[in-house]
Amino acid sequence: MGLLCSDYFAHSPTVPLNKIVANVNIDGAPGLLFPMKDVVAMGAEHSSIEKDVESAAREIGYALIPDPMPEETGFIRSDEYSFVLQGVPAVYIDDGISSTDPKIDGFAFEKKWMVTRYHTPLDNMDQPLDYESGAKAAGLNFLAGYEIAQQNQPPEWNHGDFFGTKFAQTR
Repeated sequence: MGLLCSDYFAHSPTVPLNKIVANVNIDGAPGLLFPMKDVVAMGAEHSSIEKDVESAAREIGYALIPDPMPEETGFIRSDEYSFVLQGVPAVYIDDGISSTDPKIDGFAFEKKWMVTRYHTPLDNMDQPLDYESGAKAAGLNFLAGYEIAQQNQPPEWNHGDFFGTKFAQTR
């Protein structure tokens, strides 16, 4: 039942679809759980968006890491995928697994949160949240979108990439 709104928008956009050159999904709120040292750019590796996200992450002070749980298929289970299906390169910046606080095992923290709080009544504003870290991550989302928008050419799928081969549309 997920992705209904993004699917609707991707099929009925407020501007012509060929004018939507990229999707930076900010539906999650990375960084709110612990002070992050790294982030995961879900889907960036499929297109030229990757270099823009890498640049933004470096500027903000994050390392970019590969998806630590590829078996969860997060890239195709989130809102950006509705745009990918319409041929639009996309990225979703998600929590990394390393904390700047050496007492926090980010990967263990994230896995526990996914099992005990995510999409439950406990996933609310009363849970412990790291607003400073969240603000830093929000800055990354903004800067990634800004970097993509500053390019002379729209993002392109990487040559031979599955998603680009299967879904790319002539623009």
